[in-house]
Amino acid sequence: MASSAPAPTLPSTSPKKAGLVLTALILGAGVANMNLAVANVGLPDIGKDLGASQAGLNIVAVGFSLGLASTVLYLGALGDRYGRKMMLLLGLIIGVPAAFMSALSPSIEMLAISRLIGGFAAGMAYPTTLALITALWSGPARTRAIALWSAIGAAMSASSTLLAGAVLMILPWGYSFLIAVPFAVVAIFLVLKLVPAHVNETNEQVDHLGGVLSGIFIGALVLGINYIALDGQADIAFGMLGIALVSGVLFFWRQKRVGEPLFDLKYAARPPFWVAAVSGIIVFGSLMGAMFVGQQFLQNVLGYNTLEAGSAILPCAITMVVVAPFSSTLIEKHGSRVTLLLGFIVCMAGFLVMLFGWNIHTPIAVVALSYILIGAGVGFAGTPASHALTDSVPVTKVGMASGTGDLQRDLGGSIMQSLLGAILSAGYAAAFVKAIAAAPSSESSQVSSDISQALQKSYGSAENVASQYPQYADAIIAAAKESFLAGANWAYVSGIAVMFIGMLITFYFFPKKDKERELYAEYAKQSSTAH
Repeated sequence: MASSAPAPTLPSTSPKKAGLVLTALILGAGVANMNLAVANVGLPDIGKDLGASQAGLNIVAVGFSLGLASTVLYLGALGDRYGRKMMLLLGLIIGVPAAFMSALSPSIEMLAISRLIGGFAAGMAYPTTLALITALWSGPARTRAIALWSAIGAAMSASSTLLAGAVLMILPWGYSFLIAVPFAVVAIFLVLKLVPAHVNETNEQVDHLGGVLSGIFIGALVLGINYIALDGQADIAFGMLGIALVSGVLFFWRQKRVGEPLFDLKYAARPPFWVAAVSGIIVFGSLMGAMFVGQQFLQNVLGYNTLEAGSAILPCAITMVVVAPFSSTLIEKHGSRVTLLLGFIVCMAGFLVMLFGWNIHTPIAVVALSYILIGAGVGFAGTPASHALTDSVPVTKVGMASGTGDLQRDLGGSIMQSLLGAILSAGYAAAFVKAIAAAPSSESSQVSSDISQALQKSYGSAENVASQYPQYADAIIAAAKESFLAGANWAYVSGIAVMFIGMLITFYFFPKKDKERELYAEYAKQSSTAH
C-alpha cells in the first residue's frame, strides 16, 4: 500500500551554460536521427543509377539503423567507462566522411558499407547524448532536458524526409546524404567547447564478450525483421532470426553470470525500466510505421511528389517540439504512467483519422490532422519513455539506459515498418484479387497469370502493367489505388491494435506517480550506498 506522505522529489540541478550544452547534445542526437531516413526518399533513383536489386536496396535502407542498433549497448558501456565526451566527438567526426562516402558511392555495395559505417558512428554519438544529459542534469531539470532532447531529435528525424525530398527535386540522390553534415560540424564545435570531459563515469570493466554477442543478436534481429517482409527472402529472414535466437540466448546467459554485465538484468527487471522500454518501442515504432505507410499513400494514391510528401510530415515534427514542454510538466504533476497513456491515446487518434479519413480524395487538412495527432502522441510519450529508463539505473550505468532508449527507435521502427509493410502488401494483393474477379468477364479473361501476379505484387508493379496496356491504364490505376487504400487500412488497424496492447501493459504494470517517485528515490539511495 502506497504511503500517504508526499512522494520524494530529487533536487533539480543543471550544468553551467545549460542552454548551450543542451543545444550541443540535441544537435548530436539530431544528426543521428536525420541520417536514419534520408535513404528511403532516394531509393528509386539509387536503384536506377546503381542497377541495384531489391535486396541491395533493402540493405541500404536499413544499413544505418543496423549499424546503429547493433552497437549502441556496447558503445554506450565504453562511453561510461572511458569517456562520454570522447565517444560523442568520435561518432560525430566519423559520421562526416561516412556521409561523403555515401554521397559519392559508385556501387550499391559501397553505399551499403558507408551506411553501416555511418550507423556505427551514430551508435557512438546518439546514446552518449542521453547519457550526458542524465549525468549533467538531475530532478525536474533533467526531465525538461530529456523532453526537449526527445522531441527535437524525433522532429529532426521526421523533417529529414522533407529536406531530402527538396534536395532530390533539384540535385542527384547523393546530395541527400549530406544534409546532416552542417549540423554535425556545428555540433562538433559546441561539444568541444562546452561539454565536460568527464562526469559521473564508472571504473567497472566492460563486458567485451557481451558487447560482441549483443551486436550479433541485435544486428541479426534487425535484418531478420526487415527481410521477412520482402518477397523471396524468407530463407535469409529465418536464417537471421535463427542467429538472433541463438546469440540472444547466449547474450542473456552471459549477462546473468558475468560479474559486471553490459546489460544488467537486475536493473532491466525494474518495472519503470522494462515497461518504458516496451512502450517506447511501440510509440516510436508507430511513428516510423505511420510515416512508412503514409509516405507511400501520399505519393501512390494522392499523387504527391517527394517534396509535397515530405512537407506533409512537417506538422508532425512541429507538434512534437511544441508538446515537449507540456510532457515534462505532466510528468512532474501526474507521473510518467499518465503521460505515457495520454501519448498512446493521442497516437491512436491519429491512426483512427488515417483509417476513417484517408481515401483517394483526402484533402491536405485531414492528412495534416492525422500527422499532428501522431506527433503530439509521440511528443507526450517520448519523454516518459526516456526519462523512466535513465532514472531506473545508476548514473554510472546510464549507457545501458541510453542504449536501450536508442533501441526503442531502431527496433520499434524495424518491427512496425515490417509488420505494417507486410500487412499492407497482403491487404493490397487480396484487394486486387477481388478487383480482378469483379471485373467484367470480357476484361478479366484477358488477365493472364503473370499479369495477375504483377498487378498484385505492388502499386509500382501495377503502374508498369498500366504503361504496357494503355487502353486499360485508367482502370488498372484506379483498381491499384483502391487496393492500396484497402491494404493501408489493414495496416492502420494493426497499428491501433499494437498501441492498445501497449496501453494495457502501461496501465497495469507501470507504477503510479507516488510509487514511481518512491522507486526512483530508492534506486538513487541504493546507487549512492553502493558507490
